[in-house]
Amino acid sequence: MAISAGPTTFTAPSRATTDHRAMTVATALFFMWGFLTSLNDILIPHLKSVFALSNVEAALIQFAFFGSYFLFAIPGGKLVEYRGYKQTMVIGLLVAAVGAVLFIPAAHLASYPLFLAALVVLAAGITFLQVSANPYVTSIGPAETASSRLNFAQAFNSLGTTIAPKIGGLFILGAATPIAIEKLKTLSATQMQAYKAEQASTVQTPYLVITGILVLLAVVLAAIKLGKQAQHTVDYRPIAGFGGSIWGQKWLLLGAAGIFLYVGAEVSIGSFLIGYFGRPEIGNLDPAAAAKYVSYYWGGAMVGRFIGSAILQKVRTGTLLGVFALVALLLVVASMTTTGAVAMWTILLVGLFNSIMFPSIFTLGLVGLGELTSKGSSLMVQAIVGGALIPVLYGKLADGIGYQHAFIVPALCYVFIAVYGIAAARRPMITDPLAGV
Repeated sequence: MAISAGPTTFTAPSRATTDHRAMTVATALFFMWGFLTSLNDILIPHLKSVFALSNVEAALIQFAFFGSYFLFAIPGGKLVEYRGYKQTMVIGLLVAAVGAVLFIPAAHLASYPLFLAALVVLAAGITFLQVSANPYVTSIGPAETASSRLNFAQAFNSLGTTIAPKIGGLFILGAATPIAIEKLKTLSATQMQAYKAEQASTVQTPYLVITGILVLLAVVLAAIKLGKQAQHTVDYRPIAGFGGSIWGQKWLLLGAAGIFLYVGAEVSIGSFLIGYFGRPEIGNLDPAAAAKYVSYYWGGAMVGRFIGSAILQKVRTGTLLGVFALVALLLVVASMTTTGAVAMWTILLVGLFNSIMFPSIFTLGLVGLGELTSKGSSLMVQAIVGGALIPVLYGKLADGIGYQHAFIVPALCYVFIAVYGIAAARRPMITDPLAGV
């Protein structure tokens, strides 16, 4: 999924040209955490089947994952201050590797709580990556193109989210062999536990491979010599006339609310697409077949970020954000009020218009903060906890009124984002390293 953020301490002065080697390293990390985040969309239907979970219980997967952002955002920011961007990225990769390897005992013991604990550790590592890689991307090139550069890096994040459902569907869902509910009822407690362990074991090989890749990336990154931006995190910019507390910054607080709602909306939709497409009136697809369509949702975000990166060179960020949010709102409403292929493809198209929302809201919220940028972006990354809370609300509604009607939750989120973007487009321009937004 295409989520990235971080406590940002923008450097000064900015580079006149982009450091392409550093950009390559950063985009590799963006890809990796996008891949890991999107695998949750496969884990939800898989573990829901293995442990016979309700929608709201299955939503605890996203609660554990995105709740970790809230817990570890500020510690991650402190780590950046003490150790710099590069060392924080290396530490993040190693912590994520620990989380990935914990999937092995979780599957062996067939323990849903242990799966959730593994997700918390994995997400803690990804949080450290995000709090370091995002500001690093903004510091390795001209400041006036920071928003465009961040959108470009997030396109590779979306490449990871696009590939993950296909791979997860093949190796996790495709390898599972669930049995009929009637037969499950005849199993003894010992047989049931053995069945759960057998079905859960399909995650072991994929996450063992992921562990190896994360460790390899950490070793390679540690060996690469990056520029001084990898260590330098001090912000020398003037405060641009603002006060000394982030709680007095209206645009920052509204931006944090926007991040909360955007991540919640995007994750709510992506997490339950497989279940939604399995409904007879929508697609009547089995989980493995539905997983292939989830890739279109995240693939749309990838395409949109490449396109958005170019458009943002010419169009104000707030204007494009407002337009994209309005279109996303209309598509969600269309899916709520139709059936069959129309309902499927309208909700999938939402991914295309989600594309530029996170980096745009993130950038708009930090404009002009000067020396408050680090604290402000720590608040923004904590707002990613929307991905933990809003899917649980969606799951609760889906259990009661069905997947389709529960889409009212992301629809309302897009209303706020559209208003924020339109209002930001009317905001007076500020002379700032993030000028042009």
